[in-house]
Amino acid sequence: MNSATIIFIIVLYFLLLYVISYITGKDDSNNIFFKAGRNSKWYVVAFGMVGASLSGVTFISVPGWIESSQFSYLQVVFGYFVGYIVVCYVLLPVYYKLNLTSIYEFLDMRFGRAAHLTGAFYFFLSRILGASFRLFLVAIVLQQFVFDNWNVPFPVTVGISIGLIWIYTFKGGIKTIVWTDTLQTLFMILAVLISIVSILNSIDLSLSEYIYSDEFNRFNKVFFLDDIYDRNHFLKSFIGGIFVTICMTGLDQDMMQKNLTCKSIKDAQKNMISFSFVLLFVTTLFMFLGALLFTYKDLNGIIIPEMGGQIRTDLLFPEIALNSQLGIVLGISFLLGLIAAAYSSADSALTSLTTSFCIDFLGMDNNKDEKENKRIRKVVHIGMSLLLMITIIIFKYVLSSNVIDSLLTVASYTYGPLLGLFVFGLYTKRKLKGNLIYLVVIIAPILTYLINISPTIFSYLNNEIILECKFKTWGCANIYAKENLYVFGYELLPINGLITIIGLYFSSSK
Repeated sequence: MNSATIIFIIVLYFLLLYVISYITGKDDSNNIFFKAGRNSKWYVVAFGMVGASLSGVTFISVPGWIESSQFSYLQVVFGYFVGYIVVCYVLLPVYYKLNLTSIYEFLDMRFGRAAHLTGAFYFFLSRILGASFRLFLVAIVLQQFVFDNWNVPFPVTVGISIGLIWIYTFKGGIKTIVWTDTLQTLFMILAVLISIVSILNSIDLSLSEYIYSDEFNRFNKVFFLDDIYDRNHFLKSFIGGIFVTICMTGLDQDMMQKNLTCKSIKDAQKNMISFSFVLLFVTTLFMFLGALLFTYKDLNGIIIPEMGGQIRTDLLFPEIALNSQLGIVLGISFLLGLIAAAYSSADSALTSLTTSFCIDFLGMDNNKDEKENKRIRKVVHIGMSLLLMITIIIFKYVLSSNVIDSLLTVASYTYGPLLGLFVFGLYTKRKLKGNLIYLVVIIAPILTYLINISPTIFSYLNNEIILECKFKTWGCANIYAKENLYVFGYELLPINGLITIIGLYFSSSK
């Protein structure tokens, strides 16, 4: 598929989004931008949240991760499902009862301004990094398959991507997002289904034949139960998945802002439960597609693209969809699915970052001048767009691993203090002393990082001991020459939260 065709499809897609934006953004008041008037249909929110949760990371990175990790990510997704139950019946009732615009207002009510700012800061940091991870993916695909051919620099590609999002969100805000996310989810699911059918037809196998084939058997291992030291061990992945969902959905203004647009708590809970089932099914589809992509690659001798001298498995799906001989339908559906997946999370992130900054940091709820509030909101919206653009450009030069793995690893550090703050606020009656909270939330991620790298440090010291001993006795070297070192996975998130809770306890009083 040539570059001009790709650009034409992108332009048509965004014209459709702008039509939706025009219809939903006629009332550009702050109440509509932040809360959608609390009048959203729960099933519309639920379907749209699938796209926002999966994003471009799932669309490209999960299929590209299959060869190295097989179906182990499904263990994390099972944990997600349990986490959504916790969000549904523990956190949502609190948010609705307090009638919150920003969920971090809870921390202000519970502990005071310092806790409020701390929670908002960690959300801000988490969402900037998370949204940038997601948009980075679509930007490098557009760069690799379109703009490199026209000698357009990567920063310009990123600027175009952010600018397109800003145009259709600056008026309607979350009300626009609820409807555009629904459309984007539909395109994304259609894309993965068309991709599966196209590849199965090209390798001349039916769905059932492929499922029982040796090719699929290479990738379909789900449960890793043998070695607790393994980063992908079931318990680590499952428990980590529970806490990732509690934090990245239940303690995240981006995801909760959509839920809080529903008319009532019952509607919001119906939304969350139905969404969790659909998300489990769709994520499984993406992993199945990943197995098909690697099978197709091996059968046709396709070389995985490189970027910056490194092989990027994230680019396998676009390489096959856009440069193989599987037809124009697959190419178009891939493009629509990719753009939908990437922008369905990025647009809501931009809206939620604007909301959080206005409510949490600027205290807009306390300013009754609606006209001035609207002006400030629009300025902040532009500022958030520029911040996202700068972060994505930086990622091009520092990011080397699989994007979804990087995303979940970063979440272990940035969401841990949020987890600790909310758990401590919900399940204790203690009061924080002064501003010691700032010290606690800085130390907790640092200690978590030190815990994470401790096996590496031990391994280094172990090798030094072996070198000292090898000329003395065989027994000494034999004792220390062990490779079974524990490797931390996504369980770092609850560990981080626990350290935060302990710190808060010792810096609080009855």
